[in-house]
Parts: sequence; C-alpha cells; structure tokens
Amino acid sequence: MPFEIVRNDIANMQVDAVVNTANPDPVIGSGVDSGIHKKAGRKLLAARRKIGRINFGDAVITPGFELDAKYVIHTVGPVWEDGSHQEEQILASCYRKSLALAKKHECESIAFPLIATGNYGFPKPLALQIAVREISTFLLENEMQVYLVVFGREAFALSEKLFSSVSSYIDENYIRSKTFDEYGEESLYESRSEIRRKRDRLNSSGRDYKDICPIQAMEECLDMPASAAVSMAPDDWGQLLKDLDAGFSETLLQLIDRTGKKDSEIYKKANVDRKLFSKIRNNMDYKPSKQTALAFAFALELDIDETRDFIGRAGFALSHSSKFDVIVEFFLVNRNYDVFELNEVLFAFDQPLIGA
Repeated sequence: MPFEIVRNDIANMQVDAVVNTANPDPVIGSGVDSGIHKKAGRKLLAARRKIGRINFGDAVITPGFELDAKYVIHTVGPVWEDGSHQEEQILASCYRKSLALAKKHECESIAFPLIATGNYGFPKPLALQIAVREISTFLLENEMQVYLVVFGREAFALSEKLFSSVSSYIDENYIRSKTFDEYGEESLYESRSEIRRKRDRLNSSGRDYKDICPIQAMEECLDMPASAAVSMAPDDWGQLLKDLDAGFSETLLQLIDRTGKKDSEIYKKANVDRKLFSKIRNNMDYKPSKQTALAFAFALELDIDETRDFIGRAGFALSHSSKFDVIVEFFLVNRNYDVFELNEVLFAFDQPLIGA
C-alpha cells in the first residue's frame, strides 16, 4: 500500500530516503537523530556541517552513507509552546518539503518518524493528524511508497475522542468469547446490539427469535428452502453458476464508472498502488485480499449494506467475531470513508491495515 504505518527503528528502514528530525544547528541530538547518525557513521555529520543551520520547517538532503537508505532528509520540526506560535504550520511544512525533496531526487520510497513529538513536545495525536493529512494529500497527486515509522506503541496516539468512540463501539458489538447454553452446548456470546438486531429482524418476519437455528439462518441468506438446495440436480447447479452476479473486478469497474471519477482518483483514495489496480482491471477473475476489497469499498464510499455485497463478490464478509471487522463497521456506520484515518485506528488496536 502506498501509505503504511509500521513499528520499526527508522534507522533500519530499507527505503530510498529516511527523514531525520534534525536540530537547527549541525549537532547530533537524541532519539531519531542519534539513531540515524549512529548507523550512518561519521560522514553524515560532516555532510550536515557543510549545510549549516536549517530553519524550522525547512528540509535538506544528504547521502545516507552507511544506512540502508540512499538519502537522509533532515528537517527541523517546531518546538511546541502552546499551539499559537504556528507550530502546526511549521510541522506541516516539514512533511511537505521533505516529500518534495524526495520527489526531486526520484525517490520511490520514504520513511518518516512522527516529527517533533519527542523532546520538542508536539502533542502526538495532533502530530499524527498532520502527518496523515500531508502524506495522503501528497499521494493523491504522486506515486511513492511512504512509511510512517513508530518505534513502539507508546509513541503512537490517537485522539482521545476517536479512541473512546471506537472502544465503546467495540465493547458494544464485538463477540468476545465462547460460552455455553442451557444444554451445555458451546455457543458464541453475542453482543447486546447483535441480539437486538437479530430479534428485530426475526420478529419483523413473523418469526420468534427463540426459533432461530443455523439451517433457518442459511435459508434466509439463500432466500430458498434448504430442502430445495439439497435436491438440486447437477444441471441446476450449472444454471445457478451461470446466473451468478458479476465478480469483484467487474463490479469494481462498474462502480468506478458510476462515480464519474478517474481510476487513479479511486485507487489512490483506496491506498492501493497503480500496479495492483492494473492487475485487477486486466483480470476479471482477480481475487483480492479482504483488506484490498474493503479499501475500494471505502474509496467508493459504499454504505454498510453495499460494502457487504461488494466484498461478498470476492468471498468475504463482515463479522462481529472479528475486532478488525467491527472497527471497519464503525467507520462505515459513521460514514467516515477516510482510509488513512481508519488505518490509524486499526494500527492503534493492533489490527492489519487496509489497502494493498
């Protein structure tokens, strides 16, 4: 995926350019600055001294020397005071100018730390918001692999409001564990909201919730009697296969046409690279991963029912027994189609990211 949040030591990233949170003056600081200089060797400091002082919000480039990266982009983030001294604008400039330098030097990949959140004291949730905004804006117009690298989970922080909202939704909807019914049979514990939904759905159809059983649920999904399904002849199955709805690739292309947008607008919004989209477009039998299918659902701004149908064409479903699925559902229910913000939340809850 073009933009990915990873846990790693940025000095070990194998990319074309790593971004260093530098001091204004050519001295070695702590944290990321120290780690990068240590691995790059003495030549990096010598190159940095030739450049001299760097203004806040600016960025310069040097060779990577002993690093696995070709280049080091040095940028000076803002020292947080109270938020009223252009700290946000300066931090945004760090990302924009670093990306511009990487593009100028034809870099295909770049790794950022969460700039200015160490000794400079920039609040991490706000810093994360700015980083994601600037990187995602850049990727809408450019092709590059961008990593946001955090050393440990304590270095990563969502806004308290978003974290609390998602946590509450998970608590309400996530099927957490197995339990046993009155007959001693193992069954899944269902969330309160799932029970209410199932009860209301059954009651509206004239059936009692207590009468539900797996075969009845299957009949509802298939919209046909189970007995009929069992007795279908091979020829009938052949006809059924002929009557199947369009597959994932065909449906995706139809939905893109429906939006009136360019292919590139959709796959970039989905955090999917051009090469993968080309494979999907040229292969009507392409089988995407669940993360890729969901990424396109978000890019197309499908609602929850449309998303279920869309990913179902690739053989996937959303389940309340998966924390990943519940978080995705939270965003869909709230009509928040920002793939990058969703990935922030998924990362915070230790779940896989969506995209390619």
